[in-house]
Amino acid sequence: MSGKLKSLGLVLVGVLAGGAVALNYPAQAIRGQDPLPIEDLRAFTEIFGRIKNDYVEPVEDKKLITEAINGMLSGLDPHSAYLDAEAYKGMQIDTQGEFGGLGIEVGMEDGFIKVVSPIEDTPAYRVGIKSGDLIIKLDDTPVKGMSLNDAVKRMRGKVGSDIVLTVLRKGQSKPLVMTITRAVIKIKSVKHKLPEPGFGYVRITQFQERTGENLVAALKDLEAQNKAPLKGLVLDLRNDPGGLLNAAVGVAGAFLKPKDLVVYTDGRTEDAKMRLVNAREDYLRSGESDYLKTLPAWARTLPIVVLVNGGSASASEIVAGALQDHKRAVIMGTQTFGKGSVQTVLPLNNGTAIKLTTSRYYTPNGRSIQAKGIEPDIVVEEGKISSETNGRSEVREADLEHHLAGEGKPAGKPAKPKATDKPTDKSVDKPAPDEASMARPEDTMASTKDLQFVQAITLLKGLSLLRP
Repeated sequence: MSGKLKSLGLVLVGVLAGGAVALNYPAQAIRGQDPLPIEDLRAFTEIFGRIKNDYVEPVEDKKLITEAINGMLSGLDPHSAYLDAEAYKGMQIDTQGEFGGLGIEVGMEDGFIKVVSPIEDTPAYRVGIKSGDLIIKLDDTPVKGMSLNDAVKRMRGKVGSDIVLTVLRKGQSKPLVMTITRAVIKIKSVKHKLPEPGFGYVRITQFQERTGENLVAALKDLEAQNKAPLKGLVLDLRNDPGGLLNAAVGVAGAFLKPKDLVVYTDGRTEDAKMRLVNAREDYLRSGESDYLKTLPAWARTLPIVVLVNGGSASASEIVAGALQDHKRAVIMGTQTFGKGSVQTVLPLNNGTAIKLTTSRYYTPNGRSIQAKGIEPDIVVEEGKISSETNGRSEVREADLEHHLAGEGKPAGKPAKPKATDKPTDKSVDKPAPDEASMARPEDTMASTKDLQFVQAITLLKGLSLLRP
């Protein structure tokens, strides 16, 4: 497909992120729509024939049809897309948090592959790939003119095999040449530590199948390390691109009361109208045990500061918005990305699928997340404390071409649908943070060099003094 693919959400080696995706919606026939535009279809077939007969080189029918489908979907918004058989299979595997590849999340910029962020403890991270890097060559093949899907396929390969990346980096006069050995990538979505007695730190890098139960295990471990219930918790959702919707409901549910509303959605069809609450049927899959039953009781009332930034998107925005609306946490940091739309994966009969935007997210109080994001209660920039957000430079959902407007707030909250209609939020979307919200080295997160974390701990200490 000619031109730039603007979707900032396709992820190298199948990294998950970003928007909610509902799997297993039944494919539906066109209903209640105008008749097909016969003249436009005639023009399409005429153009198809011209290309077949007159293009400088022979082109297969399958390629032309596939690229036409790609164009039809990518022209709608940055997150709707066509998934060929390989991409669809890879997306299904990726939600388990283990895959083969390099360990970098990517998008497209000016025809080159832009690194959104390297994943910690992966081959790309270890060789020094950084957020903002532009990949201009894969081995000896220039990236310019290559589709993002094709580039991702080239970067995948047999575990143990090497690939040479040629990288442009801001501040470097010459391209960097890096050899990376492909490996099986295992992502640990929940990390935690006890930075000082009484105060815990939990970082969620993305929302996967086991994120909720891993969060509960982390809280138990923090209690064991502290030898007492915690006085406060920093929940770090910075640079968390999202993931599974039911995992986000479970994470929010760990800190909310039973039956509290976490998020609801609204779209044109009844299937797109959902109301997800803190209840086991909304955060567990069939046959799973309820991990929130073993949650320490103090977690429901624990003072919490949630850290967010321009790289926090989709599922992480759902959690932040729910805790903010229910006044269960203070949101600190910078405005989030604003990825508030739901992508439904509709399987096709030939083993492929389309990922189609079908609805918008709303926080419990009815705030649209789409193209707006979550405004922190306390704005703390990376390097300074500020009470203003003017002059920001982060790339957010509202900056993307063809982005879905944040309007369309429903007049009333929709009724809860049948459990079989719930989305499971499997996605290949990933928003791209810019330099102001890049992933930082692990040794600076939750340390004295991390200003946002320091301010969060300071606030928690004050809040703990006010508790009875």
